[in-house]
Amino acid sequence: MLRTIENSHLRISVSDRGAELCSIYDRENEREILWQADPAFWGRHAPVLFPNVGRHSKDVYRVNGKTYSSHQHGFARDMDFVCVEEAPESLTHRLESTEETLAAWPFPFRFSVTHSLSGRELTVSWSVENPGSEPMYFTIGGHPAFSVPAPVNDPEKNYRLKFEGKKSLHYLLLDPASGTAVPQEIHELPLAGGVAFVDAHTFDRDALVFDGGQIEKAGIFLPDGKPYLELVSPGFPCFGIWSRPGAPFVCLEPWMGRCDDEGFCGELSEKAFINMVKPGETFRKSYEIRVF
Repeated sequence: MLRTIENSHLRISVSDRGAELCSIYDRENEREILWQADPAFWGRHAPVLFPNVGRHSKDVYRVNGKTYSSHQHGFARDMDFVCVEEAPESLTHRLESTEETLAAWPFPFRFSVTHSLSGRELTVSWSVENPGSEPMYFTIGGHPAFSVPAPVNDPEKNYRLKFEGKKSLHYLLLDPASGTAVPQEIHELPLAGGVAFVDAHTFDRDALVFDGGQIEKAGIFLPDGKPYLELVSPGFPCFGIWSRPGAPFVCLEPWMGRCDDEGFCGELSEKAFINMVKPGETFRKSYEIRVF
């Protein structure tokens, strides 16, 4: 089921399936901001990545010496959530552990996703509760895709990415065979006044992965130089930027943790950027999308 909230500026739609944001409609400018999941390029809008962001090395991970199979970006995006709160400008969806999830990821959990509106700003909030008796380990991330003009060979005619106050950024790429990060190869994203120019080949090697809390605010400017939107994610250690080559969308992805490094074979608890929640405690994090 698709549920809608709105104010005088924006109208938001969220699906019960995956608690996935499916529309950000700018009522004042009469335009859809979110990518509309054209399967010719990518058939999703803004999946929630839980309990893992990206892939584990060899698609397996280990907890207390036991090995589990894993799928890219976790299982939550493909499960039905329950809408537990529906207000004029706020929606909260919840997913709880089942026998099926415990077989794939051995931790009981209660996971809530809230979408709330204020003016021209949408806040996406996560709450991960550990009702179990052991520490719980996970990564979690956002994957919103925003509609933009399809990139062309001339960067001056493309949309631009804005990183206010940044003089340079450094990123990792993914190994094409394993889908895991290659930490020994560090690349620089050229910036001119905090602006990165996108071309038709920017994403030829899949996502750009930024570690170390480099990006806490990322903006999109349209080819005419006008600001389009801004995603703000303070305190997030990792960030991904992705599109398919030539596609008319770009994903700005705030991550609390990310895929494994290539060849990682330790315990899940030893993974870089892993989150841990003690029994009876709750993890909370949020990010904001500001539409101009």
